Amino acid sequence: MTRSIRPDAVLVQAVIAGALSFAHLHDIAAAAGQDGWKAWAYPISVDLLLVAAWRRLRILRATGEPTRAAWTWFAVALAASLGANVATAGLLDLTDVPAWLRILVAGWPALAFLGGTLLVHTPAAEPDTAPEPTPAATPAIVPAELAPEPEPLPDAVAAAEPVPALPAPPPVDVPPALVDHARKLADAHRSATGHPIDADTLRDRLGLPGPMAAQLATHLA
Repeated sequence: MTRSIRPDAVLVQAVIAGALSFAHLHDIAAAAGQDGWKAWAYPISVDLLLVAAWRRLRILRATGEPTRAAWTWFAVALAASLGANVATAGLLDLTDVPAWLRILVAGWPALAFLGGTLLVHTPAAEPDTAPEPTPAATPAIVPAELAPEPEPLPDAVAAAEPVPALPAPPPVDVPPALVDHARKLADAHRSATGHPIDADTLRDRLGLPGPMAAQLATHLA
């Protein structure tokens, strides 16, 4: 599928601004005595230093390092570009360029090379090295023949007797009439639920104490 190409206003503006700045830098360099290909190399040098400083500035910001040097070279390149734009606006006679401007234009290559070298080859901050963990002390192994003998238990502990279990409660006598009545309830419960009646249900139905209900449940089992 073919994609339609739509002009981006920001991109068009950047192309126009770059072309005008490029032309102004070329005109200043040519007026300062840099003729031929040298006049065309000056705007390329200024723009490259501007881009390199901005790229280095973003990297330093991302890593949290100081950005003063990157800001300095970005300001130098911006001043060179902005100065050329202002100088060609009729404020400077390009047919009679002052000596100080000729000196600045002639010294720009060395200045741009120094700035680009410092931006590219500035060492990054070394990461903090964590201290190596100290190995844990291993316990010394004592031979069996040199190990101390265990102390004997006191006589009171050695002679302690186990606690006797509690005796089971005596069986509870259940009247035969109560057994017959409970059997009728158990039959009705089995017919309704399909399960035998338990001690808890007998206790709730007949209002009996727990031991008697349990004894009655054993008679019905």
